[in-house]
Amino acid sequence: MARFIFITGGVVSSLGKGLASASLGALLQARGYKVRLRKLDPYLNVDPGTMSPTQHGEVFVTDDGAETDLDLGHYERFTDVTSRRGDNVTTGQIYSTLLAKERRGDYLGGTVQVIPHVTDLIKQFVLKDTDDVDFLLCEIGGTVGDIEALPFFESIRQIGYELGRDQAIYIHLTLVPYLGAAKELKTKPTQHSVRELRSIGIQPDILLCRAERDLPESERKKIALFSNIPEECVISGPDVRSVYQVPIKYHQEGMDTQVLKRFGLPYDSELNLSKWEKLVQQDITVKGEINIAIVGKYTGLKDAYKSLIEALDHAGRANDIKVKINWINSRNFLREDSAEKLSNMHGILVPGGFGEDGVKGKIAAVTFARENDVPFFGICYGMQIAVIEAARNLAGIPDAKSSEFSGEGTNVVGIMSEWTKGDAKEYRNKSGNLGGTMRLGAYDCDIKAGTLAHKIYGSAQISERHRHRYEVNVNYKEQLEKAGLVFSGMSPDGALPEIIENPKHPWFVGVQFHPEFKSRPFDAHPVFKEFVAAALKHSQK
Repeated sequence: MARFIFITGGVVSSLGKGLASASLGALLQARGYKVRLRKLDPYLNVDPGTMSPTQHGEVFVTDDGAETDLDLGHYERFTDVTSRRGDNVTTGQIYSTLLAKERRGDYLGGTVQVIPHVTDLIKQFVLKDTDDVDFLLCEIGGTVGDIEALPFFESIRQIGYELGRDQAIYIHLTLVPYLGAAKELKTKPTQHSVRELRSIGIQPDILLCRAERDLPESERKKIALFSNIPEECVISGPDVRSVYQVPIKYHQEGMDTQVLKRFGLPYDSELNLSKWEKLVQQDITVKGEINIAIVGKYTGLKDAYKSLIEALDHAGRANDIKVKINWINSRNFLREDSAEKLSNMHGILVPGGFGEDGVKGKIAAVTFARENDVPFFGICYGMQIAVIEAARNLAGIPDAKSSEFSGEGTNVVGIMSEWTKGDAKEYRNKSGNLGGTMRLGAYDCDIKAGTLAHKIYGSAQISERHRHRYEVNVNYKEQLEKAGLVFSGMSPDGALPEIIENPKHPWFVGVQFHPEFKSRPFDAHPVFKEFVAAALKHSQK
């Protein structure tokens, strides 16, 4: 039977609950346990799919087609456990389910209330499908005291009460700010946060104290005394240079040891963290640097491209080179800016996105890469932009565009109306709902022999994760191939272009899917790995 670890946060958001959860999962794995991680998000959206990336960060997509919180990306990268639709739930999903049940008459005769009806649904989500794991780590989004999060806190309190203290524990992550004027760390915010948590019936077992520096023994004792927990359960979480230091640091501080002690499990075995130590050492020893330009429209918040950043880092490590990302906002990037802003770039990447805003800048970046033999990588929308650029400048279709753009023109990219998923057909129309209506999740792709894509993957069939509403119009495939493009990857039914490349270019690849979601620190995604290798080669010219 699974044991449950609930990770909550206090004082402020964005302290690193996701990284802490992922790191603890990795540490428990290193001790031989099977883990799964889940996220409870208190916002009322059904999922983050329609939320602005500059407000919420990237939308992480699972194999089974769920649009989820970016923390699930941390979970997958640190533990290599494939997340599922059932690993992220929002208040919006809970209430949608609740209201559907009420309309069907499932609660006929009763008054539907937060307790027990909402909390029961939350508990069902947390407890389901856990028979095959030793530990279920469950992160609660937001901070203690948030009005919208109260049903989630009440639900995990009830789970702890029902399962007993030997099967459920609580880890609370707080901020211990350093005041430069006073030259000291302040523990009062943590004390208030713990008091708030205890006021709703949850006594934390372990405190994870985030700070700019290590927590001195005096502050640790003070926090332990006011929080009513053993001193060794006050874990210091100072800032570190690399996210890959986090599991190592938390182990050194005893977090995994205290978790196992709390559950009455063996905790004194040797732990091999050499693979994490190698990653950290690589940050110190790596020599050389290449410049990669990311030309996108969400550059105001780097978390909008979180998995992309990590995938480039993984690829850099695989090539023993540091990847320096140069952010270029496509909204204010024009063709005349190309030489100035891209001439020192060793590779150009145009990522996914939505809408017409910033299209001119992306097309300008593709043109510069193609004309100057700079390695180019287009992802999702970036691939579609590359096709439009080739149609306009190589295939004799000067008014080529996407139906996503306004105005007249030839739609070489159009909205998807139907596609195959398993043995069934999926149908969509432009007037339908926006949320959850895209081609989402893992789909197979057949790769043409003798192409760069086949060389990169070393396979004739692959599976990658998708998130798109528009597609390259296959009716223009022949015309575009005559102009020099190669459609090296297609859906198994031959209807949907998945990979394009330009064999006359040193390295020019566009993919309709999002390979960044499957990249791992110990196993860089092959397309990113080869893109960085091509950029490294270009830098040596």
